[in-house]
Amino acid sequence: MKPINPPTVQANKQSFSYKDRLYSFRYAYRGISFMLRTQHNAWIHLVLTITVCLSGWWLEVSATDWRWLIIAIVAVWAAEAINTAIENLCDVVSPKFHPGVAKAKDVAAGAVLICAIGAAIIGLLTFWSYLRIS
Repeated sequence: MKPINPPTVQANKQSFSYKDRLYSFRYAYRGISFMLRTQHNAWIHLVLTITVCLSGWWLEVSATDWRWLIIAIVAVWAAEAINTAIENLCDVVSPKFHPGVAKAKDVAAGAVLICAIGAAIIGLLTFWSYLRIS
């Protein structure tokens, strides 16, 4: 008996295109815009991001401390974006309620909460030394 060879899949061999790279930014901005228009928690993240940035500027936070704050901010925004993508994909795949889909959405939301709590702790630890009155 002859072994069965799996069908070959040809890789997408498009040449590099600056135009296509610019379109990829357009798609990313469209996704961010969708998240900001549809997710109430994204508005909370936006307000807190602006508050942290203004506070850091006002308190003259060091470059090292800014790195921590930026990592925390980016983690929360990335988690929120992934959560939004998962929620929307789940709604398309299973428009009616399904316990498995509900669990997936809960876990994705939990990931955002974990990042937000971590970011809050980083923010408190960072700003504490600037706010202490000697």
